[in-house]
Amino acid sequence: MMSFTETSQLLQKELMNDYSYRVDGIPPMNDSQYDFNHVQSGPPPSAYMQRTAAAGGRASAMPQSRGGFGRTETARPMTSNRAAGYTAAGKTGGSKVFDPLNQGDKGSKPLEKKTELSAEEKLREMEKEIHRLVEESAITRERGNLREALEKGKEAGKKERQLCRLREQQNLLDQLNVDLTYAVCLNLAIQHQANDNDNEALTIYTQIVKNKQYPFSGRFRVNMGNIYFKQEKWTAAIKMYRMALDQIPNNVQAIRFKIMRNIGHAFFKMHQFPDAIDSYENLLMHGAQHLDFMTGFNLILCYYALGDKDKMKSGFLKLLNIEQVGLEDFDEEEEIELGQTEQQKQESATRNLTEGDDALREDIKRRQREAARFIVNAANLIAPVIEKTEVAGYDWVIDSLNHHGFPRIGSELEISKSCFFLRRKEFDQAIQVLKKFERKEPSLMACAATNLSFLYFLEAEHANAEKYADIAVKADRYNARALVNKGNCMFMNDEFERAKEVYLEAIGVSADCLEAIYNLGLVNMHIGKYQEALLAFDKLHSITHVNCEVMWQLGDIHEKLGNHPKAHEWFSLLVTSPKGRSTDPGVLARLANLFNKAGDETQAFHYHLESYRYWPVDMNVITWLGIYYVKQEMYEAAIPFFSRASQIEPNEVKWRLMVASCYRRMGAYPAALKLYEDIHKSHPNDIECVRYLITICKEMKQKYDHYAAHLRKLERLQEAQNGRPMATGQSQGLDDSPRDEGRMGGGFGGSRGHFDQDEDEPPPPPEPPRPPMELYEAEADLPQKAAPKRRLAAPKATDDDDDWGNDDLGDVLPPM
Repeated sequence: MMSFTETSQLLQKELMNDYSYRVDGIPPMNDSQYDFNHVQSGPPPSAYMQRTAAAGGRASAMPQSRGGFGRTETARPMTSNRAAGYTAAGKTGGSKVFDPLNQGDKGSKPLEKKTELSAEEKLREMEKEIHRLVEESAITRERGNLREALEKGKEAGKKERQLCRLREQQNLLDQLNVDLTYAVCLNLAIQHQANDNDNEALTIYTQIVKNKQYPFSGRFRVNMGNIYFKQEKWTAAIKMYRMALDQIPNNVQAIRFKIMRNIGHAFFKMHQFPDAIDSYENLLMHGAQHLDFMTGFNLILCYYALGDKDKMKSGFLKLLNIEQVGLEDFDEEEEIELGQTEQQKQESATRNLTEGDDALREDIKRRQREAARFIVNAANLIAPVIEKTEVAGYDWVIDSLNHHGFPRIGSELEISKSCFFLRRKEFDQAIQVLKKFERKEPSLMACAATNLSFLYFLEAEHANAEKYADIAVKADRYNARALVNKGNCMFMNDEFERAKEVYLEAIGVSADCLEAIYNLGLVNMHIGKYQEALLAFDKLHSITHVNCEVMWQLGDIHEKLGNHPKAHEWFSLLVTSPKGRSTDPGVLARLANLFNKAGDETQAFHYHLESYRYWPVDMNVITWLGIYYVKQEMYEAAIPFFSRASQIEPNEVKWRLMVASCYRRMGAYPAALKLYEDIHKSHPNDIECVRYLITICKEMKQKYDHYAAHLRKLERLQEAQNGRPMATGQSQGLDDSPRDEGRMGGGFGGSRGHFDQDEDEPPPPPEPPRPPMELYEAEADLPQKAAPKRRLAAPKATDDDDDWGNDDLGDVLPPM
């Protein structure tokens, strides 16, 4: 053991050496000779190394951390650079963890879950649930499911009231969430308004605007005004708009101008045009940036209602000066498209089809369409009235459009100008205007060519109509109206199959082209394909719902197919529908014919009489009514109908003969004789008239020899001309009726050649010719006494061989 003196000497030696000793026997090395790639980390040497060597104490082997640089007998022991009690190896490595108090064996208890939430936590969870319901309600409304959105809004309101009651019960009123109540009430009011529950929405809005705790609650008077506006309570709407306007600060100009615009709309609806003009002009005082196209159009309408031509012009110019985002690129894009070749246009169209337009571009296109629509409507409205002549007005409007950068709309007004000429039957000027478009852009040229084709078609110039239809189709293959015009030309040329193909192509281009569908049904009827025609008109009826022409064609097709009950259903619908034609004589006559075929003579008589009341010149209806009264032996009632028929067809002697026969049947022999004599004077060669003159003279005990001589002369002349005996009059007998006579109007559906004969039934066999009746036979068959004037019951069978014999009535009456 070293003494104190030796220890102090050793320490002084270490201080003097400054730990910079050199091991004997090893030459010094510089840094360039040392290989640092194989150096292992180890503790730095300390003074204890030399102390042990000098003292001759316990030898400690020096680890070979320096690659054999030190001697084992003089090296100091390695010291630890880690804290006591810890090691890099875990428990899995087998080493013992430093735990002097053995606390690791006891373990720790897991965290215990709360068995019950506190009152405040429950209320917080309810608030989260209410927030979630309000958000879901708003999202559902945006998706279009209004009923479900309202239910979620009601559920949120119910839970919010429950939350308020719980806070009140637990004395937590200071924690009431006013903003949450405000959001719930506002959402519920909006959902009621969206579902047209106006009274509920107004009640909630009233509660919101009266509560001063809600921020900006006064703005919702605009919503209340919108509800009153929808209910057409214009005064209440204006009141709410003005109250909302008072609560909007002046720095929020956009909202204030919109409210002022709504006030102008309400005054416009009330026809208070001066007040509406004041509201609209207040917007113009602050610049045109707050004026939209609807407001500008309404301002022009107000000027138009007051008849102020100068203001209409200025209002139209203000409408053209409205600045709209995206409108400045409208004509530029069209110019770019016009400068492209066909291949470039196809490539551009393909690229647009694959890529599509973004939401911003779609919105700009929508605004462009709305702006163009308002400008075109305003121009068409004021053009005929702003100048002394309509043509001058159209010229001023077109010049203004071209000057303000709307050349395309100006071209559309040119087409409207041509339509104005068409309405005035000035076809030459209309053609002159439309022909100017032959050298313009393809879209306008196609529109003008379509109108020219239709115009020439109306003038029956089918060659020119087909020429311009081909031009329109060539300019725009997907122009459905041009295809319809082309099909119409083929239809008039009796090319029904080709016309059908063109109509089908037009329907393929535009599935809702009503003209193409209607004409397709007509062409199918002409070629006898009634089932295909029925399909076309059924589709058209599903689109138009109540269209008189379509319902007429459906009834006509069913009647041709022999389905009389279905035809009766369509014609009845045409008469009884609110938008139908209850006074159309053609429809009433068709219904009467269907009732007659069904054996209901009473209903047939009713509808024939109604048809005669609205159109008293239809020969088929007049004939049926006259024969009906004759069958009922009501001769006095039949006389007006036969007299009307004689006025309509004055060259037909048979109608006057029927009137004379009615007089003779009634027993009014003087009137009958006078009428026969008048007929004989106007038609001296009518054999039937001469025969009846002989008969009535015998009944009245008057001379008839000269009539008998004239009758024999007429019979010999007839035998010489025809080689066989037959009547030479315009009718074979008095009881013959006008058959195969065309109907003279009476309905939009046209006329039928045979009113009383079904087209599907074969014609009746012709009757054998009767030999001329001798005078003595006529005399033998004369009735001995006059028939009663009026008789409703059917008469008994008699041997009267008069001109109203039962055998001959079948030629006049419709088949039973």
